[in-house]
Amino acid sequence: MPSERKYRQEIVRYGRMLHERCFVAAMDGNLSVRLNEERILVTPTCVSKGAMLPVDMVIVDREGHRVSGRRNVTSEIGMHLLIYDRRPDVGAIVHAHPPTATGFAAAGIPLTEPLVCEVVMGLGCIPLARYGTPGTSELAQTLEPYVSNYDAILMSNHGVVTYGDTLEHAYMKMETVEHFAQIALVTHLLGRQQPLQEVEIEKLLLARSKYFGAKIAAAMPLPRAPEKIGAH
Repeated sequence: MPSERKYRQEIVRYGRMLHERCFVAAMDGNLSVRLNEERILVTPTCVSKGAMLPVDMVIVDREGHRVSGRRNVTSEIGMHLLIYDRRPDVGAIVHAHPPTATGFAAAGIPLTEPLVCEVVMGLGCIPLARYGTPGTSELAQTLEPYVSNYDAILMSNHGVVTYGDTLEHAYMKMETVEHFAQIALVTHLLGRQQPLQEVEIEKLLLARSKYFGAKIAAAMPLPRAPEKIGAH
């Protein structure tokens, strides 16, 4: 297992990557890593994710209380605690506001059409949770119906949250969501979508079982292909 020092450095690295790619602005977003069953390392509030230092991170317990660190913990810690509680397999979480994906969330449009094979195999689909006020328990409640079955969720009028076994994988899922949102936007602008059909999706399910294991493949619902291809 990496050391706490290594985790702090990773959070700094991926926080800068989020900022450099304009996935966050100002002091937006937050990242965390599960240190063990009782402790979580998380970004502080009111700090640019592009200007963090390893010493800025905060350690909290399972109730979100600060046990170490000089800064205040992010106000959205409840979202992180919920995900870690519902998903023992998750080791890290990334929350950001990538522009295109957040645009879909603000428009009330989930990213559930099976348009790109890599996205179907890697994420299944990306549902849209209803709006919850940031910094309140309401935010975590809106995500709860989706956390067990998905690794990426659009948050209405807010942003995106992704998670995985490592911070690297959680971050890469955020990149995948934004990339897919850009592709989906192009199809909307072209006035036509050509989703994958049921037989093609079933093949991807088999491939996901091979590469990610049957348990993971079965746990995450795949998008349902429409019966008829046409303009949307």
